[in-house]
Amino acid sequence: MAADIDTTVRYWRGWLSGGTFPDHRWRTYLERSALTLKGLSYAPTGAIMAASTTSLPRRRWRPDWDYRFTWIRDTGFMLRSLYRLGFAWEAFEFFAFVLGAVADGATDKAFELQIMYGIGGERDLTERTLDHLSGWRNSRPVRVGNGAWNQHQNDVWGMLLDAIDTHLRSWRGRPASPTTHGKVRRASSRRPSRTATSPTRGSGDPGRPEHFTASKVMCWVAADRGAQLARERNDERADAWQKAADEMRADVLEHGVDEAGRFRQHYNNDELDASLLLIPIMGFLPPDDPRVRSTVLAIADDLTQDGLVLRYRVDATDTGFSGEEGTFTICSFWLVTALTMIGELDRAKDLCSKLLALAGPAQALRRGDRRQEREHLGNFPQAFTHLALIEAVSGLIDAGVD
Repeated sequence: MAADIDTTVRYWRGWLSGGTFPDHRWRTYLERSALTLKGLSYAPTGAIMAASTTSLPRRRWRPDWDYRFTWIRDTGFMLRSLYRLGFAWEAFEFFAFVLGAVADGATDKAFELQIMYGIGGERDLTERTLDHLSGWRNSRPVRVGNGAWNQHQNDVWGMLLDAIDTHLRSWRGRPASPTTHGKVRRASSRRPSRTATSPTRGSGDPGRPEHFTASKVMCWVAADRGAQLARERNDERADAWQKAADEMRADVLEHGVDEAGRFRQHYNNDELDASLLLIPIMGFLPPDDPRVRSTVLAIADDLTQDGLVLRYRVDATDTGFSGEEGTFTICSFWLVTALTMIGELDRAKDLCSKLLALAGPAQALRRGDRRQEREHLGNFPQAFTHLALIEAVSGLIDAGVD
């Protein structure tokens, strides 16, 4: 047994030595995040799961869904993180899996991009319950599969095109090969501009479709990245993609900003939403834009609980659920990144330190947190949370924070 443990430790230390980590007191959190992502990977295909568990409660006694799949929402951040930490081969394998999975659903006439896929590339993830299992602390039901697999969420287009752009810029700086570009053309045959004008559900929630501002921004990301990719290969659609991106930006700036100069959750209310932090992170507007700064500071001041970020105010948002929800660790790390981008380094550092203290001895993180009971929430470990950690910590280190 001791020899097996020693062999395992040597293997993982050897794998980790192939990465690139800064000499900083937070280095160990980046290393453990890299190990977590590797542990969530599926070697036969290169897929990386959103989490390795199902049905752990996301609200008190209300179980989460099955997260043992690959979400398109994770792809851009996954590739950013893997390339940033020096794991180019893992990034390549993951990109190949994603591109293969989504391209398999494309035809010459249409393409329906799913929000998630099975780690073997499966498309049908029909949900069922295992009624003979009681779940954690009797928090039934225990679910297998995910009923959201066939939801339409417009923001996945932005994440997919951003992932493709990230890979092509990072993988030895090469432009898209004819084969890859052909798959991109097929995968984007249903232009995001056709979906950007329609309402959509919020990410991960079954509530009423709305014109969510962050979703519109992600459609802009798709058109913006698509225009860049098209220009690199002299694709005749470059101008059309750029025109669509310009129209989407104008629409968001006209309808997605309230009278106080802050971005709003959706076009029919003036509520805050933590997904608005993606506006500077995804490059929709520069960090010094007053609307960006105002929105980031408003979220930091008014959308927090015990200093940690809520996704939204549940009493003002139609999510399809009832009852309270804990803070969302991913969004808290997004706030760290956004505060860093707008120059609020002290606030960003303090929040980041608080978040890192939430990680247990293994430095692995879940989806969320309920501070009143000092209880972690959701499936574990959560890849998206660690991706946000890598982005936030790396941004602070790049900004010179000790």
